[in-house]
Amino acid sequence: MKILIVDDESNIQKTTALSLKTMGHQSVSAFSGSQALRKLGEDRFDAVFLDLRLGEENGLDVFDEMRKQGFEMPVIMFTAYSSIETAIEATRKGIFDYVAKPFVPEQIRQALRKLEDSLSLANKVTELESRLADKSPGIRFESQDSRMQQIYKVAEKAAKSDANILLLGPSGTGKTVLSRRIHEMSDRTGEPFVVVHCPSLSKELLESELFGHLKGSFTGAVKDTWGKVDAAEGGTLFLDEVADIPLEVQSKLLRLLQERLYERIGETKTRAANVRILAATNKDLQEEVREGRFREDLFYRLNVISLHLPGLAERKRDLEILVSDYVEFYARKMGREVATVEEDALEAILAYNWPGNLRELNNVVERCLILCSGNTVTLSDLPNEISGAAQTGSGSALINGLGNDVTLQALEDEHIKRVLERCDSLEQAARTLGIDSATLYRKRKKLGLL
Repeated sequence: MKILIVDDESNIQKTTALSLKTMGHQSVSAFSGSQALRKLGEDRFDAVFLDLRLGEENGLDVFDEMRKQGFEMPVIMFTAYSSIETAIEATRKGIFDYVAKPFVPEQIRQALRKLEDSLSLANKVTELESRLADKSPGIRFESQDSRMQQIYKVAEKAAKSDANILLLGPSGTGKTVLSRRIHEMSDRTGEPFVVVHCPSLSKELLESELFGHLKGSFTGAVKDTWGKVDAAEGGTLFLDEVADIPLEVQSKLLRLLQERLYERIGETKTRAANVRILAATNKDLQEEVREGRFREDLFYRLNVISLHLPGLAERKRDLEILVSDYVEFYARKMGREVATVEEDALEAILAYNWPGNLRELNNVVERCLILCSGNTVTLSDLPNEISGAAQTGSGSALINGLGNDVTLQALEDEHIKRVLERCDSLEQAARTLGIDSATLYRKRKKLGLL
């Protein structure tokens, strides 16, 4: 950690700094409240040691000003005026811990160990809250599919390194969940796992989200902000849909990958970052490079190890187990002891090709558990596109009937519908189908999809 020591006595400064150094931490000194506030504005600190008496200043007033200016790091207070009253007031204000003068180095080390344990616990709580917010049962990291078995095997080996990993595959195949699993299997598992959803932000907001900004550096920047790179310090930064990062931001991301350096918007000071980068996209990055939408050098930096997750239609052997896991998860969540799926409903589920992959399967199972009567999912509980496909021979049953009495036009129509459902844009769908946008427009119009 990087720790600010605020005390007007040089001997206290030296003793504290030496104790922190023996524990592997960095320290910076400030001898007054105003100097401390200035240094807090210039750099990022993980914690502060603050004296209760700073000449004529009251340390608790300095603490109040720190909080007022948005500095939320934990504070450990020194005082030679130890009393129950002072300790109670400091704790009430939010002081993390209290060290009475005179002290020995071991007391400093004990306070730091307590802080390290607290921060580690906070990271774990944040991680658990993040998982609960996902509201999904996660992924079983076992598979009957040989390709998935190989993916999990490579992921486990790669997790132990600090190599950048690129996760590829259609939307909904579990790229975010696998990235979290890689983080958990790595040596950074006790540190933060931070996600940036790249497509949801403009260029300006994405750059600020990643690197942070100084107050007044652009319209709406009303206070200094630290970005996700700083939040992921020591841990893993996951860039979701990295292909959507604007070219202007890609150059700064490249520098972060190559040199582990970055600057906040509006700041000239260069900062070092200790983060591991994982990235995911449902797009063909090599095609994006050829079209000039993605930097080639950034692609090679990200693509140290790549894992291509197949769609659910390509790993049908896992489908029945996944359905069982999802049914069990949502039954438990809804307070039911058990839930089952009738045979004909399961057959329809297995016949369907799941263009939305695991995300679609998750949503369908949750819907069925909400709507079903009792604890049994029947064919009538399934959405029409799934139950209807099994009953009428259309949809996925049509696709599975290749070589049977099915017209080429019917196959083409169904294929176009599936590609449009899977792709994020019409341009991507046209590229996948191998036709131009005008032709796709005409075919969509014919299918009544306009």
